[in-house]
Amino acid sequence: MSEPMPARGFPPAEFQTRITRLQTAMAHAGHSALLLTSSADIFYTTGFLTRFWESPARPWFVLIPATGTPIAVIPAIGADLMGKTWITDIRTWDAPFPEDDGLSLLSDTLAEIVPETGTIGLPMGLETQLRMPLADYTKITQTLAPRRFVDATDTVQRTREIKSEVEIRKIRATCAVADRAFARISDYAAEGRSHAQVFRDFQRVLLEEGADWVSYTAGGAGQGGYGDVISPAGDQKLIAGDILMLDTGAVLDGYFCDFDRNFAITRADDAAKRAYDQLYQATDHVLATLRPGHRACDVHAMFAQSLTAQGATPGAGRLGHGLGVTLTEWPSFTPHDTTELRAGMVLTLEPGVEIAPGRFQVHEENIVLRAHGCELLSTRAPAALPILR
Repeated sequence: MSEPMPARGFPPAEFQTRITRLQTAMAHAGHSALLLTSSADIFYTTGFLTRFWESPARPWFVLIPATGTPIAVIPAIGADLMGKTWITDIRTWDAPFPEDDGLSLLSDTLAEIVPETGTIGLPMGLETQLRMPLADYTKITQTLAPRRFVDATDTVQRTREIKSEVEIRKIRATCAVADRAFARISDYAAEGRSHAQVFRDFQRVLLEEGADWVSYTAGGAGQGGYGDVISPAGDQKLIAGDILMLDTGAVLDGYFCDFDRNFAITRADDAAKRAYDQLYQATDHVLATLRPGHRACDVHAMFAQSLTAQGATPGAGRLGHGLGVTLTEWPSFTPHDTTELRAGMVLTLEPGVEIAPGRFQVHEENIVLRAHGCELLSTRAPAALPILR
């Protein structure tokens, strides 16, 4: 029996816990306040969920003081929606305003909560972004001196990477949407249909199965395998012997899933079947082996060793990553990422194999890492390559 869909949004206690964890990390790092500007960080701390981020015309700011509750410094157009969250201190300006697009209001608010000798944490590292004009950022650092802006990447990432049980339930529910859409593959993928038709219908079915929106749809198709998994779908038609891969980053209540499925059109050659089996066995190996305390690079090594032992050529690049309020989160399963994996992380397992030069196959599942090991959030893919006849 499937798990019921969790209620929309979060209770204030969930956000209070997140802020307490952030403030503990801030204290350890010596931050007097935290400045957040990205959609993911603002949603994570406030529950402010909107597609309005697609418009780059306005900056948005949320401040986390050393103690107490967050302060939203936002364009007036967002006041009503922010007022429906748990945030009570909402300060607005009429935007866009080129001469002073919230900068003086932000400066005054930071000066109010940060002493002159204090530091303002701002995520500055990999997988972060500054959602404000660089010229305005330079100006505010000068205006607020001698206060200093310092890198708060670890403060935010180490907090966000551990998911609460309610977050895990939401990601599981999003995965269930994609599970149902993949189960309907015969409704929209068949020999003679164009790649573009399949991609469009895949997105339609995801929406029909409950996705709020589909931020990411990717895939590939080709004889016995595919050449890449990021190209836009074109007008070429599926033909017998093609391996079709569909990958989705559907969103439900602000949380992503991210996994793919492979299908053979009418028939599959031995190399394609063998690659699918190698990927399946390698994923089984990691599912059985991975524990808290392993590092991200250890997962890459587990995949590479399992695939090599089976006679496969592991695909290049990362072989999985974090997942949550963005399609991909830290860490990355590469030989170079030494991030320690902890219980409560939601991760993707994404091995790939090269079948021939320019032709490969990838497989992806979504998991949560528990104290005892891996717990699947996506329904495990079929053990044998599905063939669509």
